[in-house]
This record gives sequence, C-alpha cells and structure tokens, in this order.
Amino acid sequence: MKKYVLVGTGGRAEFFYGAIVRDFQETCNLVAFCDSNQTRLNYANKLLEEKYSVSKINTYTSDRFDEMIEEEKPDIVIVTSVDRTHHRYIIRAMELGCDVVTEKPMTVDEEKTQEIIDAIERTGQNVRVTFNYRYAPHNTKIRELIRDGVIGEVNSVHFEWALDTQHGADYFRRWHRDKRNSGGLLVHKSTHHFDLVNFWLNSEPDTVYATGGLRFYGKENAERRGETKFYQRAHGSEHAKDDPFAIDLEKNEHLKQMYLDAEKEDGYQRDQSVFGDGISIEDTLGVVVTYKNKSILTYSLNAYLPWEGFQIAFNGSKGRIEVQVREQSYINSGGEKGDEGKLDQKVLRVLPMFGEPYEVEVEEGEGGHGGGDPVLLNDLFGVPEEDEFNRAASHIDGAISILTGIAGNKSLRTGQAVKVDELVDLKRK
Repeated sequence: MKKYVLVGTGGRAEFFYGAIVRDFQETCNLVAFCDSNQTRLNYANKLLEEKYSVSKINTYTSDRFDEMIEEEKPDIVIVTSVDRTHHRYIIRAMELGCDVVTEKPMTVDEEKTQEIIDAIERTGQNVRVTFNYRYAPHNTKIRELIRDGVIGEVNSVHFEWALDTQHGADYFRRWHRDKRNSGGLLVHKSTHHFDLVNFWLNSEPDTVYATGGLRFYGKENAERRGETKFYQRAHGSEHAKDDPFAIDLEKNEHLKQMYLDAEKEDGYQRDQSVFGDGISIEDTLGVVVTYKNKSILTYSLNAYLPWEGFQIAFNGSKGRIEVQVREQSYINSGGEKGDEGKLDQKVLRVLPMFGEPYEVEVEEGEGGHGGGDPVLLNDLFGVPEEDEFNRAASHIDGAISILTGIAGNKSLRTGQAVKVDELVDLKRK
C-alpha cells in the first residue's frame, strides 16, 4: 500500500483525495494535507469526516513541507497547489525521495520546466501529470481512428475551444487572472488541448506562433462597451447583485467554507470582478503550430462564449474527421466533481474522400470529462489495466504539452514564431 500526502487543498484537491478515501483504500493510504492556509486545511479534514466518513488526517502549513515528508514518510506527493508553486513542491518532494503526481499544468514557464526536468534527472524519481481528457472515450476513439489510418496521413487540424460565461469567466475571478500564477490560459487551460493533439497525432510541436489579448474581460474593455458600475469583488457589493458574471460565495456553502471563511488568513478573494483592473491573462487567442510530422494546427480559444466545448476537424490524405462536443458548464468547486467536463452532446463523423460520410458511435462512461475521470483515477491509484493507447502521461508528456503554450506566450511577447526545442532540454535518453 502506497502512502500519499497532498499539497494544496483548494478547488482541485478533492478530485484526488476524495477518490483515494472512497475508492482506493486497498491500495492507497492518505496520511496528510499541506496548504498555506490552515482554515482550508481544517475544511478539507471536515470533508473527510462528514462527506467521506473517514478519520481526519494530519495537517501541515506549507512552511512545514519538509517536516511533513520527514514525519509522514509518504511514497507519493500529490501537488494541486497554485500553478506557479508546482515546481517548488515537485522538486523538493523528489529531493526528499518521493514520487509525484501533479495536476496540470506541470508548471508555467520554460525556466521552471527545466528545473523540474533537471531534478528528475538528478534524483531518479518519477513524475506523473494528470491529463483526464486523454481518457474520455471519444478522445481515445479519435486517436484510434487516426492510428488505424481511417483518413490516411493527417495534414492539418482545426481546433476551436469555447469557454462559456460561467466556466470561462471563472478564470478571471480568481488567482488565474494573474499570468504569473497560471501562465495564462495558453498554459493553464490549453495544456489539455495541446496534449490531446500530441496524443492524437502521435507527434510533438516544432514551431509555434500565437496572437491574441484581453478583448472582453477587464475594466478597460467594459468601459469601452459603456459599463459604468464597477466593483472590486462580489461579496458585499450592491453592483454585483445585478451582474450575471458575479458569484455569491455566501450562497454556496462549499465555496464559503473553502474560500470566504479562509480569507482572514491570507486575503485571497475567490470572487473578484471579471471587469476589474489587474487582469494580465488573455481571453481571446489564436495559435498556429507546425508538428514534427509536418501536420499543422490552427487553434482558437475564447473565454466568453454562449456555450462550452469544442469543435475539431482533421484533414487527411483519405478524408476528414469532424468532431463536435458540448460540455456541461460549471464553476470550479461550485458543484459535484463528476459534473466537470460532463458531456451534453457529441458527434464524431468520418467523411471518406470518395465515400459516404458516417457517424462513429462512442459509448461514454460514467463520471466527469466524458467518463475519463474514473479511468484516470484507477490508473493513478488502483491497479492499472493494460492500455493499448498508452494514455498515462509522463513528465515528458506534461512538459511537451505546456511547451506549446509557453512557446505561444513567448510568441505573444515577441511577435515571432518560436522553436519549441530551443526552450527546454528534456534530457531524453
């Protein structure tokens, strides 16, 4: 049985620790939580007792991380903290003899990526990155169709991701709005999408060019549209009561206890106005990527649309695959974990070059992200089944996925195309 500790008990953490104590007690033993905020640590323990009917575990503030490792002697550290701190916990955990499971993105820029790669080389420890979208049955089916040559050699991919005014807006209310924390949506969110393209094409990015900016959220954009009523955060604001983009932390007991009640310790506000100042991430993005197998990707991400999901087309030497997926909208930690990325509808269509188009039926599983979440969790914490698609993501997969976004961020700054291999030495054998 493996011993686990978890660092960062915010919105994403329960996906992991809830699964361990509910479904994987025979293979896993969760022994401690670590966070910069004691109120949030106490709430995580409260959930263990009241929601999962298990005993509370030891808690450590983040300045006691080394002490936690020494006392608890875990085999594996789960990292679900703010993105910009991932590298610190990943590296220190490995230096202290632990393997790591980290939430995506592995980190936010090329310097921190190199530090992680160097630490893996130095310590010989293992890092896993949790890409649940690979495990969704429709995404696995796309990989199978391309692998089996159904549309021949894929020459180009057009990929549009839509974030709606509930989920998309949420990145602009919280810590993600500061690019230093998250790397922006090209890293924090698009890492999923870039990983999928790497997975589908069985290739890696070579050259990246990006354009975009903050076009909808932020005070300046709102002023240009004629808005006059502004507020800093929703809690206690009269203006926020009429704002469809505001969230009320008081009305959601989970958000209240995790964030509003914890503010007194560190001042972190979970409900900032999406039309305030201080937003440094983009909400409108376009990217062109050339892959090492010569395929090209045109990718767009918009974070203020009327629906949630994606549309994608693969153009090959023998035909075309078209995919439309609509996902259920959600706010992080605002509801059940199984609703995150839950499918509303999907269409997977093959259009042969000289044949009749046909739809490919895909049986979805239960759980979040199209049924991918339970399979991922079993891969991480249970007894993994043999997988012909090799969906378990290594640190190399994690690095390559974020390097597309990191290269995109560099391109946004410079206006130039960026060679991905020049950013980081992945030290592949």
